[in-house]
Parts: sequence; C-alpha cells; structure tokens
Amino acid sequence: MASRRITQETFDNVVRENMIEFEMEPEEALNEAIQQFESQGVDLVNVVKTVQNFTAEGSDPKHHVLQALDSLQKALDLLALDEMGDHLTNFTEQCSLDFAHRHLAAEKSAYATVLSSCRALMSDGPGLLKGVQALAALLDGQPDLLDLGGKQLLLEILKQYRDHSILNAATIRAIRYSCLKHEQNRQDLVQCGVLPLLTGAVVNHGTSADVVREAACALRVMTYDDDIRVPFGHAHDHAKMIVMENDGLRIIIEAAKAFTENPAVLSELCATLSRLAVRNEFCQDIVDLGGLNFMIALLADCIEHRELVKQVLGAFRAIAGNDEVKDAIISAGGTDLVVLAMNRHMGSPQKQACGLLRNLVARNPDFSQLILEMGGEVLIRQAKDTHQDCDDLAKAALRDLGCKVEFQELWTGQKGGISR
Repeated sequence: MASRRITQETFDNVVRENMIEFEMEPEEALNEAIQQFESQGVDLVNVVKTVQNFTAEGSDPKHHVLQALDSLQKALDLLALDEMGDHLTNFTEQCSLDFAHRHLAAEKSAYATVLSSCRALMSDGPGLLKGVQALAALLDGQPDLLDLGGKQLLLEILKQYRDHSILNAATIRAIRYSCLKHEQNRQDLVQCGVLPLLTGAVVNHGTSADVVREAACALRVMTYDDDIRVPFGHAHDHAKMIVMENDGLRIIIEAAKAFTENPAVLSELCATLSRLAVRNEFCQDIVDLGGLNFMIALLADCIEHRELVKQVLGAFRAIAGNDEVKDAIISAGGTDLVVLAMNRHMGSPQKQACGLLRNLVARNPDFSQLILEMGGEVLIRQAKDTHQDCDDLAKAALRDLGCKVEFQELWTGQKGGISR
C-alpha cells in the first residue's frame, strides 16, 4: 500500500499547535509531530522538519529556503544582478540540505525564478555559475521540473561557455540530475545535441577532474533504462550514438590516462565504459584502443581502492561478452587479478567478480580448470555465503564452472544438487 503524504502546511500547523496549545518546547513539539505522523503511516520525506519561530499572535514565518527564494525573486524583479549571486548561493545551500527543502521550493515556483535568473545572468559568467548551481540543486531528485526552455538554456550555456571548466561541470551536473529516472528528458536532450557537447567537454577539459567526472556520469545516465513510467527506453540507441557518432570509447579511454592518480575519476570512466559495451564489436574496440591493457595495469596498481576495483571488474564483465576478448583477458593475467581482488575486498566487488568469472567460462569451458586451480570455487562460495545479492549470480558462476550447486527445487520444495 502506498504511503500517505501530507503538505508542509499541515505539518507546520501541528508543530505550531503543539507549541501554543500544549506549551511544548520547540524541539519537543517537532519530535511529537514527527512521531504522530509516522505512527499514522505518513511518509515525511517531502516535509521540512525544522522548528519555526511561531508565536501566539499568529505570525507565520517562512522556512529559510522560501525566504531565500523570496529574496531572489525581489532581486530578479528589480534586475539587481549584483545582488542575485548571493541570493542564489543562499538558495543553493538551502536546497542542498535535503529533498524536502527542494520539494518545498519547487511547490512555490522556484524553478521559474531560478531559470529566469540564469537567463538574466547569461552575460555574467560568475553570476551565471551561481544560477546554474542553484538550478542543479533544485533539479536533484525532481527531473520533472525541467521544461523545453530549461533544456535549451542548459545546452546554450555549454555552447557559449565551452571554455569555462567550472561552469561546464555545474551545467553538466544539472543535465545529469534532469535525466536520472526521466526517459523523456534524455531523449529530448539527445535529440537536441547533448551527446557531442558532453564528449566535447571531456576533450576540451581533459585535465579538469570535475568536468571529466561529471561528463562521464552524464554520458552513462544517457544509457540508463530507469524510468518505470516508460515501457521501452532508448538506452541501447544512446549507447550506440555515443560510440559510433561521437567517438565515445576512444575519448573515455584517452581521458582516463590523464587521471592515473585519481581513483574517483577513473571509477566514473570505467563505469561509463561498461555501459557502452553493448555490442560485440564495441567490446573488441575497447581492447584495440588499449582499454583492456590500461585497466589491467590500473587494477594491479590500485587494488586497494574498493570502488575502482568494482568498476574495473564491471568493465571486464561487460567486454567479456565477446569470446575473443575473453581470451585477451585471460592472456593479460586478468584472472589472477580477479582472484586477488576477491581476496582483498568484501562487498560490492564480489558481485562483479562472480559475474566476470561466469562470463569468462560461458561458451568456453576450457578456462574453468584454470579458474578452479586459482581457488575460484572457494572464493565464489564465500561471496555467495557472505553477500545476499551475490547468491543467484554466484550459483550461476559455480554451475558454469562445473561445480556442484545446492538449490531449492521450486516444484518439490526439496534441496538437491546438480553437477556439470
């Protein structure tokens, strides 16, 4: 059953009643209201849970995020451009607190105010940066807010300020937020030409960690199929466009070479690379472009960085769908590093490792003995027993390796074993 929701006004009125009618202290009144609504099954994720300075005379002060919005709107009405920057920064700080603050601001027409502020500041780089940062903060978790005018403005900023790295990073972040769980925004932005602007940003700002990281994330989001409102998305088509029309594989691999000392950026690039390996020839292209050798060396050098290890294994798992690439991974010592990674890290890398080992032996059982000799069976069973989300994948990997696997037979409810 769906959770119940209430308005901000309803919540604030209850807090006020607790303070005035029941003479509670502010924090006590707030906690009492929270407990009361939660006990009734109300989801308070969209409610700002702060104490306002209510008085018996009936004054009704606004939440800080709305005060910041009002100040911004007044400056916009007066075209006081020199004052708008501070108000935008204040508004961004408030929206960054949590989703409830962003939601409340959106309900009070914040999107139109912030977008108009950005337009008014188009010729003022520093001011526009603050406007785009405010827009990105507002769009986080609220992609439905972005309209056609907003899409056109974001793309125009990337074109007009293509040499401004900080503004590029902020604009791309706003694009990324607007495309998460929103297929229509993705399709519209791709149709309007966002992909060459994103790959171009990586090329133009190849030494800027912020730009490269944000652009890699945004490119990856364009390949998502995460909008439950849409039965069929264009994730596969977008991945092909990034690779075939925008040279995405080469650009990402070349960009990674500039950040060998930055695991955070490398993690994003490897994660994006795995999302682009959607065709057999793309997997081979990654090898031909030096991506496999680069990631092998990267895994060996950065084996202590858990998130990076996870993403590199994920990329290997993706490109191992190509039978010739399987041979290349084995020949390059990839299996040794997978075993080393599984021994070194518990948690999320285990799932990627199980998937990779399974892919390596799929349609090529000759590799099974090699993996078993390295202790692969023990490690996979350990991952299966330790991590619930590894269970199905680990069982499949064990079966493909020819190991005995116990499973629950759905038709009898009895445990049995199979051996291949």
